[in-house]
Amino acid sequence: MRILVVDDDPIVLKMVTVTLSRAGYEVLTARDGKEALMRVDSIQPDLIILDVMMPEMDGYELCRRLRGKPSTAAIPIMMLTGTGTLESKIAGYEAGSDDYMLKPFEPAELEARVRALLRRRAIPPGVVGVKPEMTSHIIAVFSLRGGMGVSTLAANLAVGLTRIWNVPTVLVDMVFTCGQCALMLNLPLRSTWANLTRIPFTGRIIPLSEVDATMVNQVLLTHPSGVRVLAAPPTPTQGEEIDAERVTHVLTLLRKQHSYIVFDLPHDFKDTTLVALDAAHQIVYLTAPDIASVHAASRALEVFEELGYPRSKIFLILNWTFQSRGLPRKDIEAALRHPIDLVIPFAPEPLVDAINTGMPPVSKQAEEPLTVLFEDLAFVLSKEEHKAQQPASPTAVWKRVWRRQQKRQQ
Repeated sequence: MRILVVDDDPIVLKMVTVTLSRAGYEVLTARDGKEALMRVDSIQPDLIILDVMMPEMDGYELCRRLRGKPSTAAIPIMMLTGTGTLESKIAGYEAGSDDYMLKPFEPAELEARVRALLRRRAIPPGVVGVKPEMTSHIIAVFSLRGGMGVSTLAANLAVGLTRIWNVPTVLVDMVFTCGQCALMLNLPLRSTWANLTRIPFTGRIIPLSEVDATMVNQVLLTHPSGVRVLAAPPTPTQGEEIDAERVTHVLTLLRKQHSYIVFDLPHDFKDTTLVALDAAHQIVYLTAPDIASVHAASRALEVFEELGYPRSKIFLILNWTFQSRGLPRKDIEAALRHPIDLVIPFAPEPLVDAINTGMPPVSKQAEEPLTVLFEDLAFVLSKEEHKAQQPASPTAVWKRVWRRQQKRQQ
């Protein structure tokens, strides 16, 4: 494996080189960002390690430029820094780094982190052997009111589907102003929708004829569960360049390679949002037990009716977002003239912890209440043909979900 180390400090360069060379890696070095950009294509590294504080071009800018080059967009990047503040970590995350390590470092820890990053670069699950044509089941998670937990539910649903069925699943972040799907799953923004829209630094809009399945696959991030993620652009300005035609084109390509597509949608009825809603086999709508949320849900259901969506397409979830004194469930159902299919109980601490750590509840302890809830929801929203029969190689998650389903039917 070949590693490129970029640092203006010769002592740090020497320490990293010696440590990784002893571990069996081929190490090449560059003294600044410009030299790294000039040499990276000829070196073709498997991993890049960047210093943050460098003259002329700091590590954040270099990372952004590397993520903007198609040839280096998918290469794992680790940043070395002398400061471990939250601000510096967020800056590194937004620039597209995969990992952050403080200086001075322990050689054993550096080796371990390098091994972990290189393992992540292995061929993502579900990519090899995918049939040319697949019948995708599309689920859109939506609410007209913010703060309902749309992104949290979309992330848990995508991970849950993957863990149950072990099939190609993609989570598509459609919140182009400030989407959080990558953050929810602790994934760096190494590539996003922006990489399917405009070539960085040249300013050239990418024609749709050049956006093919290979390009889309290279842009998708990979979560350890196997979920692929099409992340939102890092800036609202980049998000404004994504139109309905581009979304439709990318969706067509995704449908050919994934059994499940989960959309995390914004709180609007823009053209791009309507592309996802129209394509969805199931719209999961979230509301809360307060008047403002129920009013927004009522308006949304009216729009759905105007668009010709059957009521059976709507799966209504009541998310109990506060501790007490909420509107009664029966009153909400009467106001909306629609049954509530699921109630998410008030559970602020585990959900906030999941957001801050990037570990969705569905991937945690098997018997925790939120894990059970999200696993069972993923099963309920699965393809009918999947639910109708046991998989050839059932996963551990499928087995426990199936046991719970059988117990409820008895």
